Amino acid sequence: MAGRSRMVKGAHVGAVSILVLLSLSGCASGGKKFAIADRPKAAATLEAVAQAALRERALETLAAAATNDDPRIRANAMEAAGLLPARNAKVLRLGLHDPSIAVRSVAAIAVGEAKAMTLVPDVRPLLEDASPFVRCSAIYALARCGEEVDRRDLARALLDDPSTKVRSHAAYILGELGDASALPLLRQSLRMKPARASQIEINLFQLQVAEALVKLGDEDQLEPLRAALYPSRPEDLEATALAVQILGTVKDKRSIDQLIYLSATRDKEGQMMPAEVRLAVASSLARLGLKQGDFIADEFVQDKQVVLRSQAAFVYGETGTPTNLGVLDRMLNDPEWSVRVAAAASVVKISTDTRNDEPNVGGRTAAGQ
Repeated sequence: MAGRSRMVKGAHVGAVSILVLLSLSGCASGGKKFAIADRPKAAATLEAVAQAALRERALETLAAAATNDDPRIRANAMEAAGLLPARNAKVLRLGLHDPSIAVRSVAAIAVGEAKAMTLVPDVRPLLEDASPFVRCSAIYALARCGEEVDRRDLARALLDDPSTKVRSHAAYILGELGDASALPLLRQSLRMKPARASQIEINLFQLQVAEALVKLGDEDQLEPLRAALYPSRPEDLEATALAVQILGTVKDKRSIDQLIYLSATRDKEGQMMPAEVRLAVASSLARLGLKQGDFIADEFVQDKQVVLRSQAAFVYGETGTPTNLGVLDRMLNDPEWSVRVAAAASVVKISTDTRNDEPNVGGRTAAGQ
């Protein structure tokens, strides 16, 4: 979904039968355009009235998900609610007081991303939360809302916490805050490895630090991110999926050709990359301006695996194409809440100008902006 605290989300990624690379003059990928394919589903854009109704239905789905028994569903609802903070202030407030660490943390991140000033009083008590995840997220929310806040807890989490997940979370936040004074701290963290962490955990942490460093201006850190696109062992695939996500987030256009190749390549047995990786590629390429990868998502709309259906819904939102509202309408009826929440978030992305909470019909808001 919108933000990437990565506490409760998996990689957003998938599998295509045919990939056609078309030449495109002036394309940042060096003359190649991302996969175009005939799509099996109808692609008619919904009428304005139907689109507005679908948007309301999506918002109702997110409000209902905010009180779901499963904390993972509630956390994902918080992330999506942050797209429209004025409309969803009540939902986000619920999240900030939720008994789940993940929900409180994601809700605080969403408040920060949206700069939802009215929720600052609800965030401030989280600075004393028992969980370092939540404390770090609260620092982020308050800083983004322009509040004075002691950021030393971020440094402690990054350097001293025994959990690489906590350290990764702190690194992510430091990158998002955009304060270049954190560069030495982040570089120092790369030399400090938790004694009991596995190599895979360390690799994921280092990629997260690399992302933060790139966001703060260290372009050299793009190289380890690009290198992670080529896994040498099956256990490296999680790092590959994360690197794919990050390269899209930091808008690394030099990686476009590599990402396209990754979505189409086959191993010696003729197998393509796992669905998770390929769906992540479609999502990241959309962030890089190549929005034709929704045909990858088409393959997984009815997949037996819930996580792949959810990731497919996420890809539709990243492409931002109104013609995908029809399939998202159907996905709002999925028997699994996680799929419904992902579909609802994508509907909101496509059908709303999130700068002012106005309906966005045909690429313009209802106010004509």
